[in-house]
Amino acid sequence: MWWVAKTLEGIGMVVVLVGVFVSMTEGFEGRGLESMAYEFQGLMVGGGLFLVGVLIERKLGTR
Repeated sequence: MWWVAKTLEGIGMVVVLVGVFVSMTEGFEGRGLESMAYEFQGLMVGGGLFLVGVLIERKLGTR
């Protein structure tokens, strides 16, 4: 179960990074509102996955 928690945390961080990079790309192309939407979605989904991973680890007592 520890591996599942670590995998969720890793995937969450990758999703956040992808959201930030897509947001930057959209922002450089002059699409500010679309940029913010991608960043928000990346932060919410990635942050949620990371949080689930942390909660699993706490439940296991490894964090």
